[in-house]
Amino acid sequence: MAETKRKADLKVIILGDYNVGKTSFICRYIDGTFKTKEPTIGAAFFLKQWGPYNVAVWDTAGDERYTGLSNFYCRNAGAAILAFDMTSVSSFESLWARFIPILDSALENCIKVVVGMKMDLLDNGRTREITVEEAKTFSREINSNIDLSKLPKDPYFETSSLNGSNVTEVFEFIFNHCLPLTDAQKKQASDIGIVDLSKPVGGDGKDRKKCC
Repeated sequence: MAETKRKADLKVIILGDYNVGKTSFICRYIDGTFKTKEPTIGAAFFLKQWGPYNVAVWDTAGDERYTGLSNFYCRNAGAAILAFDMTSVSSFESLWARFIPILDSALENCIKVVVGMKMDLLDNGRTREITVEEAKTFSREINSNIDLSKLPKDPYFETSSLNGSNVTEVFEFIFNHCLPLTDAQKKQASDIGIVDLSKPVGGDGKDRKKCC
């Protein structure tokens, strides 16, 4: 029997400061539930099926001591999710200072989607420290390498991993841009992916728990 195709057609990297909620964001997308997770050590990944394509999504550590590893994992990425906590201006500033530079090793046409995390905190009275327009402007500036007029909206989303708001929309925005499907392929597209968050790549080699 022929071996199932495993090679990724698209590599997506998720970058952002420690504790902005990157891993909870991925877990919400995978199994539709909210789970708090231990900090990522090095990096972890899962494979997602999108029509006939395989997409590798890499979750990287936000701790500064792993910046070198994050640079390695950015190689040949076709899309990047730049995550920040909407109640923390320092996490937004880190995108400029730490994470945009390491995307130099991504593909030339890499799309960079800015994602504000923890929208539910704003609903519960926490103060927004980054305006929508600031984030949208930033998302346009860092995507000068692509034709933004071909996108359905600015590459910026505000999300909540707690209640699931806009989480799936972020990934579908990326997949539709990078791997557009024909009408026939859309009918066959499945939301069931191949998940593997059980082992870290890099870091200290400790076992990690799966999302489910």
